[in-house]
Amino acid sequence: MRNAIDPFQLEVIRHSFDAVAEDMSLTLMRTAHSGIVRDSLDFSTSICDAKGQPLAQGICTPMQLGSFYDAMVRLIRDYEGRINPGDVFIGNDPYEAAGQHLPDITITTPIFDGGRVVAWSTTIAHHSDVGGIVAGSNAIGAEEIYQEGLRLPIVKFVDAGKRNEALWDVIAINVRTPDKVLGDLQAQMAACTSGEREMKALFKRYGTDTVLRYGEHLHDYTERLTRAELREIPEGVYRFTDHIDGLGANPVPIILQAEVTIRDGGAIVDWTGTSPQVKGGINPSFPFTKACAYTAFRSILKADLPTCHGFTRAIEVRAPLGCLVNPTFPAPCGARGITGYRMIDCLIGALAPAVPDRVTADTSGGSTLPTISSFRDGKASIFCETFMGTWGGTSAHDGQSAVPHMGANQSNVPVEMIESDYPIRIDRYGLVPDTGGPGRYRGGLSLVRDYRVLSDEATLNIRSDKRDFPPHGLFGGGTGAPSLNLINPDQENKLLPVLMTEIERLKQGDVYRHIMAGGGGYGDPLERDPRDVLEDVLEEKVTIEHAARAYGVVIVPGRRPNLDVAATARLRARLRAEHARSLSNADPV
Repeated sequence: MRNAIDPFQLEVIRHSFDAVAEDMSLTLMRTAHSGIVRDSLDFSTSICDAKGQPLAQGICTPMQLGSFYDAMVRLIRDYEGRINPGDVFIGNDPYEAAGQHLPDITITTPIFDGGRVVAWSTTIAHHSDVGGIVAGSNAIGAEEIYQEGLRLPIVKFVDAGKRNEALWDVIAINVRTPDKVLGDLQAQMAACTSGEREMKALFKRYGTDTVLRYGEHLHDYTERLTRAELREIPEGVYRFTDHIDGLGANPVPIILQAEVTIRDGGAIVDWTGTSPQVKGGINPSFPFTKACAYTAFRSILKADLPTCHGFTRAIEVRAPLGCLVNPTFPAPCGARGITGYRMIDCLIGALAPAVPDRVTADTSGGSTLPTISSFRDGKASIFCETFMGTWGGTSAHDGQSAVPHMGANQSNVPVEMIESDYPIRIDRYGLVPDTGGPGRYRGGLSLVRDYRVLSDEATLNIRSDKRDFPPHGLFGGGTGAPSLNLINPDQENKLLPVLMTEIERLKQGDVYRHIMAGGGGYGDPLERDPRDVLEDVLEEKVTIEHAARAYGVVIVPGRRPNLDVAATARLRARLRAEHARSLSNADPV
């Protein structure tokens, strides 16, 4: 019975793994130098076992988390017999390091017990710049990965405690913000040291072999739990088609075709039918594609599943080589995040008929990524943020506004921090009325931010989406408002593409306005409680005109608007009749 698993001790060790990964996250956040890491929280942490299988992960960015295993397998294979105490490994390349895109740099350290590697402490962080043709290294217009910045295979950043000074120098001279990049790399190393320290304390407390045995059991237990959860979903094949608007000033829609098969306690995600890879930086590496599938499933399962590798064993991901979500070299990947968000949204759309009470209507599409850069006294200033976000309505409540997408638990940077660190002033930041998709439960509202340039000149690069294909509703819900990118909206009101393939040059005083897409609605808007519509009007989320047009609710204006119950009943009856007539007159499919 010495090898028996005590369920109480399993829970203690499981949550100890979680605590170690979370402590790593706090260390990285508190020691980071750049706003994209420290304030936007665009990073992830994980503790892995000796095989590179994650035992626990921090809470920050699920789209990154699911790809740790592929990178660890590559590292362990390439360096077998050459891993020493005091080593620190670095890599970022999607093709040579199983990375995601070049700004996401992985830092990993081995954890030893005696002469053997027993675990790994690993981090990913999005860096403010890694070179390439645009500041911030999210070059949507790149046609090959060589244009996107510094490519790093998995190499030793520190070898047995001795820094690889040549590599440190190479990185410093190839990036526009060396102080921030090297500072963030050291913050990642500090987080790995934290993970190593806490894991060694755990080994000392319970015994290394005991902890490792419980870790292996945790994978098996999580796989069984995941399969049991998947058996609660009706078996079948579920499909959904979604779109990315397309690249540049003359966008051609890009198709995402998801097929999800639920069978015998497992899931198969197949992206056959998705558009081919493109000559633009939105091609996600296949490890990233898998991570997005894991994220979507994680969001619909009810059990308190451990965040370990065992969860992924129940989910198989397939994609034809050379398609958008499984590109071949040298396809660029710098802005692949927009495709990741869309993959998650597409999978939620596919799963909606199977689990209608566990999904939301379509979201605003994840983060918009504006990058505003300038030079001051010969030194680069690069502002980049992950601007989140709005959800669609659900079967139980309205969509949330100003919250992260499920694919990235990141944060909007406070106005004061932007203005104190960069030559930018935020003139406007708030919600836009009438933008949430109508429904029994309304979609979340669009967010707007106005960025005013204070430097003599600057360049602007934008990654956004959902203008031509705004967020869809579910089960009769309406679409959310589309996104907009505008220059000097109160003057020339120049409209920019959603995915810019060429930078926009700005001068002092110019204003860039981003209006995010609104979330989709859930259910028939004519079934929304009129009192909820009145509350939206009082809170200035919905105008009186929109209340009548979208919801059939008549609000009487005044110092305190009030509901006209009789007029609402008449208007809704007329709108239902008009809808029925339109359906009867529609051409048969």
